[in-house]
Amino acid sequence: MRICVLGAGYAGLTLARKLERTVPDDIDLLVVERTGSHLVQHEVHRVVRRPSLADDIVVPLEDVLDRAEVRQAEVADVDPEGSVVTLDGGETVEYDYAAVCLGAETAFYDLPGVEEHAAPLKTVRDAERIREGFLDALDRAENRDAETRVVVGGAGLSGIQVAGELAAFADEENATDDVEITLLEQFDSVAPAFPENFQTAVRDELEARGVEILTNATVSRATDETVELESGESIDYEQFVWTGGIRGPNALDGERPEVRNTLRVSDSTFVVGDAARVVDADGEPVPASAQAAVREARTVADNLARLVEHDREDDDIFDPRLDPFAFDSPGWLVSVGDGAVAQVGPTVVTGRAAKALKTTVGAGYLSSVGAVRNAADLVGEELGYEK
Repeated sequence: MRICVLGAGYAGLTLARKLERTVPDDIDLLVVERTGSHLVQHEVHRVVRRPSLADDIVVPLEDVLDRAEVRQAEVADVDPEGSVVTLDGGETVEYDYAAVCLGAETAFYDLPGVEEHAAPLKTVRDAERIREGFLDALDRAENRDAETRVVVGGAGLSGIQVAGELAAFADEENATDDVEITLLEQFDSVAPAFPENFQTAVRDELEARGVEILTNATVSRATDETVELESGESIDYEQFVWTGGIRGPNALDGERPEVRNTLRVSDSTFVVGDAARVVDADGEPVPASAQAAVREARTVADNLARLVEHDREDDDIFDPRLDPFAFDSPGWLVSVGDGAVAQVGPTVVTGRAAKALKTTVGAGYLSSVGAVRNAADLVGEELGYEK
């Protein structure tokens, strides 16, 4: 019997590690991941300012998986009804059960010029390109003795974090008078999917760092030097970063299928994490986030273990009862430059307490997936120590 875990982001790595502990040793576990590594996505914005952090947030899968086979390949297609996955190059792999944990890609919504001219932030290489573009923009501003503008499209958590990071970077480069960071959001508040007190605290943190915030600002198109809004306003820029939305992975034709609380799209196939639009046991939509992906993966791992046991007992009479996934977030965290905003229950925390909580959560996650050295190094970086 073979179980395929497609992708090794938050959902995929959590699922694979738990399956290693919960299904019998004679079950073949195959993890397919195009990079061969796990990326701690919620810290990737830090690489814009601190390139050395990349070593801490990229974890080779061979370091954290014990018996699963790791195949470094890109998933080209998944056939849930046929229980077959196709890899780049045309190789096909049949499976008894699979979990699609491929995450999401940046959505550009077919806005003219946006994909062509804007930099996304999904990978370490994306962060490095943003860093290079920012330094180039600062050089151009210095050479012509004029202020330059960096536009960040989308004020969800990712956009908030990259805008805060660029503002802190400008401060470190003694260039706060030379660069304007402008954050665009089509809705009427930053962090629009979150509670009002969280939104207010985030806005205050951004503005304290000199970030200009434009809400009700829907991008309609972009050129190589201008972002145009639906309102008719045009914003000139030297650098354009886009964090304005997500779409499904290419292997699912860019779609994010809606899955109910068992996260199944067929008897043999689950879709977990950002690759799906999840509706939980309470009928509520689950936000695309790291904490949701990890919790979904734990539920799916338990259910896969139950299905494997059922199949080995050859019980064709009764289908096993699967646990429904219910999402109850303990809170939310977002970094803003060297600061952070945390919401724990109804309480919003900023300052040192929020930053300490953010560091603890990041290091705790790395420790939970077996990357203890990475966790220690991350804490050192966050606290400003030399490695």
